[in-house]
Amino acid sequence: MFKPKPSKKAEIDTLIGAKTRINGDVEFVGGLHLDGHINGNVKSESGSGSSLSVSEQGCIEGSVVVTNISLNGLVKGDIEASDRVELGPKARVLGSVHYTTIETAVGAQINGKLIHRPKAGPGSGKSAAAGANASPKDGS
Repeated sequence: MFKPKPSKKAEIDTLIGAKTRINGDVEFVGGLHLDGHINGNVKSESGSGSSLSVSEQGCIEGSVVVTNISLNGLVKGDIEASDRVELGPKARVLGSVHYTTIETAVGAQINGKLIHRPKAGPGSGKSAAAGANASPKDGS
């Protein structure tokens, strides 16, 4: 079964309750937990290590751009996670998922593309790309 792993980043700074509906974009830093409904895009500050968790009754109608997401509800839009995506058994995504690391439980549904993005770090970048383009057939 899907069990969220304990994380130092799992601290919740903001809670949007089940009876709350937001019409508009949401930008946050830290931890955001959603039990309600957001009709708009959700974005965390780039490089902040922010995390979004969406419960079974939570719903987002818009794109999601975050560092980490733990989803067990519904997202009607694309998800871009610069680090980790965790999809629980009740998770439904109607859009593409861009991820570095993904964990998917049995029962999760994705109606879109899965697009892997390698994690940026040492050894990646122009020098690695230049080495990949070198041709060993070239006799000179």
